[in-house]
Amino acid sequence: MRREPTSTAGTVHRLTLESALLGANLLGDPARRIIDVYVPSGHSGAGVPLLVDLVGYTAGGPAHTNWKNFGENVPERLDRLIGTGAMPPVVVAFPDCYTRLGGNQYINSAATGPWADFLITEMVPRVEREFGCGGQGQRGVFGKSSGGYGSIVHAMLHPDFWAAAACHSGDMGFELCYLPALVRSLRAFARAGGIKAWLDEFYARPKVKDDDVEHLEMLGMCASYDPDPASYLGLRLPLDLETAEIIPERWANFAKWDPVNMVQTRGAALKALRALYIDCGNVDQFNLVYGARRLRRALERAGVPHCYEEFPDNHSSVDYRMDVSLPFLAAALASPPART
Repeated sequence: MRREPTSTAGTVHRLTLESALLGANLLGDPARRIIDVYVPSGHSGAGVPLLVDLVGYTAGGPAHTNWKNFGENVPERLDRLIGTGAMPPVVVAFPDCYTRLGGNQYINSAATGPWADFLITEMVPRVEREFGCGGQGQRGVFGKSSGGYGSIVHAMLHPDFWAAAACHSGDMGFELCYLPALVRSLRAFARAGGIKAWLDEFYARPKVKDDDVEHLEMLGMCASYDPDPASYLGLRLPLDLETAEIIPERWANFAKWDPVNMVQTRGAALKALRALYIDCGNVDQFNLVYGARRLRRALERAGVPHCYEEFPDNHSSVDYRMDVSLPFLAAALASPPART
C-alpha cells in the first residue's frame, strides 16, 4: 500500500552487473551486484539528471526501494516530489554495496575492495548506457550516515565526475564518532579471544544484537581506512588491545580520511560543484553534528558555496530530510550550467 496513492508511480528496474573490479576483495564478497534504477513516470530516462543513492552502514541500495511501513520508500518519495512539481524529473540508481562486514565507506580499500572505482567506472556508466541519463555535469550523489560520508568524500575526490552532492548526517569528526565505539569493541573482541573468534561467533548467531552491529561496523571502518592485507580479512585496530591507547601511525590512516581533515587539502575542489548540501540532526547520538559544524566552518573559510542545515532530531529515521536535499540537487542539475 502506497502512503500517497494519488502520485503516479515511476518504474524501478533491476540491473545485474558482474564487476571486474570487486572479484579479488579479501572479504570474499561476490562481484555480481544488483542495481535498482528508478525512472519517473512518463520518462524513459533519456536526457534527465542521474542521482546515485549511497545508503548507510548495514544496508544495501535495494533496501531503499523496498516497501516501508509508516512512510515512503525512496521511489515513492520521488513520485510525490516529482508529481507535485517540487523537483524536476531525475533517474536514481540504488547500487548494492553491502559487504561481509555490513557495508563499506564507498572508498577504495585493499580489504573491502575498490568501491569508489566500482561506482565511477562500472556502475554509473552502466546505468547511463542503459537509460541515456546523467552524463558530465548531470550526475549527483547523495546519502546518509556512511552514505553521507561517501557522498562528501566522492565530491572532494572526484569533482570532475560528480556535479552535485548531498551529505545527510555523514561520518566526520572521527575522534568523536569512532573512538568511543572502538573502545567498546575492544572488550567484545577480548572476551571472544580476538577478532577472528568474534567474527566466527557473530556469523554463527541466530540473532544479531545492536551491540554486535556496532562492533561489526567498527571492523568495517578499520577495513576501510586502515586495511592490512597481511591480517585476517585485512583487519587491524588503531588501538592497543590491552590499554586502548591510540597507535599513532594507524590512527593517522583513519584521520586522513576524515572529511574535516580532507577539506583542508581537497576542499577547493568542491567549488566546481553545481550544488552541495550538508545537514545533521542537532542531537545526533553519534556526535556527528560536531563534525558537521567543523566541516561547515572549514567550507566557509575556503569560500566553498554550500547549503548547511541542522534540524531538531537525532541520527535515526531521518529520510524525510530528502524532501529538502533531492529537490535542491535536481534543480541544480536540471538547470543550464553557469557561464565561466
